[in-house]
Amino acid sequence: MNIDESKIEQAITSKTKAIVPVHYAGVACEMDTIMEIAKKYELYVIEDAAQGVMSTYKGKALGSIGHLGCFSFHETKNYHCGEAGAIIINNEDFIDRAEIIREKGTNRSLFLRGSLDKYRWVDIGSSYLPSELNAAFLYAQLQEAEKVNEKRILLWEEYSKQLKDSVDIELQVIPNSVKHNGHMFYIKLKNIKQRQKMIDYLHKYGIQSVFHYIPLHESKKCKKYYVFNGLDKYTTKESERLLRLPMYYDLNVSDVQYICKKIREFYNDSISNTDISFI
Repeated sequence: MNIDESKIEQAITSKTKAIVPVHYAGVACEMDTIMEIAKKYELYVIEDAAQGVMSTYKGKALGSIGHLGCFSFHETKNYHCGEAGAIIINNEDFIDRAEIIREKGTNRSLFLRGSLDKYRWVDIGSSYLPSELNAAFLYAQLQEAEKVNEKRILLWEEYSKQLKDSVDIELQVIPNSVKHNGHMFYIKLKNIKQRQKMIDYLHKYGIQSVFHYIPLHESKKCKKYYVFNGLDKYTTKESERLLRLPMYYDLNVSDVQYICKKIREFYNDSISNTDISFI
């Protein structure tokens, strides 16, 4: 579900400034190739590691490979505090400006360090400071990051074990060079129609399953500002097949087994309710 690194070069134009690989579901993109392309064309790499805390690529933490790395602590993430995020700066040239943007467009950080007698507005910016209460709530989770990660991987592996022999669904593929964080477990169904039937079926048994993002190029705003490069061979089709199953720290292995049982029953019921005509 990640960017196809073999198609990046053909999308680069004279206006291209950066490559933004999204580590979907906490599974790393092919970063060696991406960094080589960026170097060749003198581009920046901004890692969208929003879902990638505790995930790695060839032993390197996601977000630490490109020039900038972005994390999310939104309520849907493995470690959260409602709304917050973090930026990892791997290029010293960006440090000063990042502080200014974070401080509402002012050089207040220099003032606090005693480098200025007063601070002023010098650039664009906004209020990106989480409250101390939010930060404390998040910090407590980060102190238990390994414990949380181990539980999520345990649940992910149970899903995989329970559904691996199903011929009716397609499971996630995890490359050997990466270590993921159990951020989500998704399955792919035949098409959007079957996915909705599955959602409705699981809902009857108190199981919440959801689909994920609508492709950017289908949104009204993106149609106005950018061009889809190449043919839409996979993006829309795969987004219409994908279904996320429950995944959170308080979920139990027995819950996962129950969910998988109901998924298998969905297909058994579908077969038994199908009219078969013989000629």
